[in-house]
Amino acid sequence: MVNNVGPLRMVGRTRERDELIGAWSRQAAGGSGRTAVVTGDAGIGKSLLVGTALDAFDPPPRVVLAGTARVHTPAPYDWLAAVLSGRDTAELPVPADALGWLAQDPDVPIQRYAPTALLRLAVRVVRSLVAEGPAVLVVEDLHALDPASLNLVGEMAASHDLPALMLVTSQPPDAADSPQLAARTLARVGGAPGAIRQHLGPLDATGVGAILTQLYPDAAVPDDLVAAALARTQGNPYRLTELVATAGSAGPETLARQLLNSSGAELTARELEVLACLAEGMSNKQVARSLDISIRTVAVHVSNLLRKTRLTSRTEVALWAVQHRGAVRVRTHTPVCRSTQTTTDRWASMGPRRHRVVLPAQEAEGRPTDAYPGRLPRARMRRAGRDDRPVRPLVHQRPGRARPDLLRAPSLLHAADRMAR
Repeated sequence: MVNNVGPLRMVGRTRERDELIGAWSRQAAGGSGRTAVVTGDAGIGKSLLVGTALDAFDPPPRVVLAGTARVHTPAPYDWLAAVLSGRDTAELPVPADALGWLAQDPDVPIQRYAPTALLRLAVRVVRSLVAEGPAVLVVEDLHALDPASLNLVGEMAASHDLPALMLVTSQPPDAADSPQLAARTLARVGGAPGAIRQHLGPLDATGVGAILTQLYPDAAVPDDLVAAALARTQGNPYRLTELVATAGSAGPETLARQLLNSSGAELTARELEVLACLAEGMSNKQVARSLDISIRTVAVHVSNLLRKTRLTSRTEVALWAVQHRGAVRVRTHTPVCRSTQTTTDRWASMGPRRHRVVLPAQEAEGRPTDAYPGRLPRARMRRAGRDDRPVRPLVHQRPGRARPDLLRAPSLLHAADRMAR
């Protein structure tokens, strides 16, 4: 059974934890303000590292100001509003209407302030809360913060006389709503004098085994289970705990059975096509357009893939497709996404033809070309008096499937060539 007693202990981040503890020791001894920036992918263990280091700080900080972003509905000064939540703000040296802005209090009459004036008042509030320190400022998920909070964090990092250690966690700037603004703020915070910069990577097999040992304290964890869990979760602690909660709650034997048997999934030919498209990062709409099927049919195939591979998300299915490329039957050709192809690639993907084709621009001008295999301009066919049937555009045809109405007799082609000359 899974151990449900208490949170998991940190695994594999000892050096990073000791570095944060050392920074706090220098700050508590009377040093100037310092900043530590911890970056990494979602679920990699940034918050756990900061929390573990904060519990080990000696002497304990007098003031801890912690806040995070509201991911779905961000508003100005989300970080400071989280800090002020539940605190007595009566003694703060800030006008009540400005405090209503900063605390996001809907019941206080709010007057408009210039952005620079409101930023100065926000810095004044933080200084009043820190007082003489030493304090710790915890900024969670900087990549998801609103622009006003990012400006405030940058100002606090530049305040060298602030008696506080600021701990910042963030995903890479690409995960932010405003990547350029998040990147500039990270550069400003991480470039402060004496700043510590840490990037957390995935756990290795030893770390994954240590987490599984915590989750299964009364059972032995075999090496093949550790290797399979590492391959499935890519060394991400959060994914590992979610995997155990969903697939291995009955014990390590159940988890091993789920992991070691998932690579032998039997997929249909159409499911293999959808799987290849998912591995390329396509959406359901793109898959439907590429395979010429409906979006609802794509959703059914994706659901079948999740069921057969015993996975929980499209991302996991895409990773599974890359990791188990040889464990499933291989099609004779790879599905082609026409939305990502050039015109030349589209014609080449249709297979060899023994007749000519023209590009749309050349067809409008009535000029033939030998650059691509395909058909002659319909206008010239009609001038020759040999073709009155409507011809559908060839780019809507599936790869590898010929259309009889696009195949013309050689004599007609020669006649059209003579007329062109």
